[in-house]
Amino acid sequence: MKKKRLLIIDDDSLFRDSARQYLSSLPVDIHLAGSGKKGLELCQTMKMDIVLLDQKLPDMKGADLYRSILSTSDKVKIIFVTAYPDLKNAVTALKDGVHDYITKPFEPVELFMTLSRIIETLDLEQSAQVQEYTRNMETSEAYLVGQSKSVEELRGLIDRAAQSFSPVFVSGETGTGKNRVAKAIHYNGPFSGKPFLVVNCASIPENLIEAELFGVEKGAYTGADKTKKGLFELAEGGTLLLDEIGEMPVALQSKLLGVLDERKFRKVGSGKLIDLDVRVIAATNVDVEKALRDKSFRSDLYYRLSILPIHIPPLRERREDIPLLATHFMNRFAGKSPVTLPASEAGNLCLYPWPGNIRELSNIIERSVILRQGDSIAPSALIKTADPNPGNLPSSAQTAAIAPNHFETLRDMEENHIRRALSRVSGNFTRAARLLGISRSTLMRKLEGYSARPSDHSQG
Repeated sequence: MKKKRLLIIDDDSLFRDSARQYLSSLPVDIHLAGSGKKGLELCQTMKMDIVLLDQKLPDMKGADLYRSILSTSDKVKIIFVTAYPDLKNAVTALKDGVHDYITKPFEPVELFMTLSRIIETLDLEQSAQVQEYTRNMETSEAYLVGQSKSVEELRGLIDRAAQSFSPVFVSGETGTGKNRVAKAIHYNGPFSGKPFLVVNCASIPENLIEAELFGVEKGAYTGADKTKKGLFELAEGGTLLLDEIGEMPVALQSKLLGVLDERKFRKVGSGKLIDLDVRVIAATNVDVEKALRDKSFRSDLYYRLSILPIHIPPLRERREDIPLLATHFMNRFAGKSPVTLPASEAGNLCLYPWPGNIRELSNIIERSVILRQGDSIAPSALIKTADPNPGNLPSSAQTAAIAPNHFETLRDMEENHIRRALSRVSGNFTRAARLLGISRSTLMRKLEGYSARPSDHSQG
């Protein structure tokens, strides 16, 4: 933590200088004022963390001054110093927001200890504020953007899972937002004030993952020079996300199953059982059915974890959400800058299959915001740059550039006509279907067929 600002307001220059010298070993930047007016000016021009205030000053009463100081910042800690102790005045000052009250004469060590405790309090308050800010940011980021039927169903599952302490199994392709769903479950539930911890089971060496999860007792093995808490213990009362659980060694899967069944675990090298008070969320991008057939993932553990299974559909199966997601990311990355997503660009984004899902869309939008010229973005140009053969639908101009002698087929014409319709309605599938005179399901079926078709680049 950085140094705190301490202001000493006292008309006794000897006391001011002595206090500054005595308190110099504390993590504080010390400022001095010999009058109430000077002290108030300093509080108004710079943020003070602590004020040591003499009750009797030549130009104003300390009782009036502390109220003025508190009006500039209600977070400042004021220590009221007086040579005329009065219980009634002390109670009034404390009710008004003064942090502490000491009387002259006092031992220097008393002042030192009082300031030490205040500095600790300020550090704790700052940590709590950071945690609250982080929690609020996580909460706001956790909500899923979209209005498709699949997202509405997903929100319903998240709401139900959030109110339970049962295990949740989240599956989906890379980039679909599995961590985001896990955060939404945690932060929308009654345990949101408790820890939310994540461990990537694929990133920790096999010989260390057990100690990471359950902790280590001192002397359990060479190098274990102290007792260490594991993630299950650190996440007490909250949620532990076991990300990429499909990569967990089979031997450890068996131990995890026993822990979930018994609701107890042991540190590595310890015989003492510890009660498990954690909700487990597991996430994976592997084909679970294949992993079960191959026996690389235990079926009994899967059934234990999947009390509430949640599958996140890939972005290509919820195309109507793409314009909303693109706008969401554009606004986040642009900040207060006035940036727009043209309707034609929204339509182009809807026709791309997005193999990297939401993560890929986020990256493309962020890049387009950075590289924009003017106040609009053109992310579709970056898709071509990122992947010259993404399986995207070629426009008429692209087709002509690739094959000058190419005669546009009826299918090409249909694709380009649908592209123009989507561009006109900013990617809204329902309105595009109405504009084209077909049902929404027919439009979605045609788009799926276009995405699956090999691109012109790959045809001989």
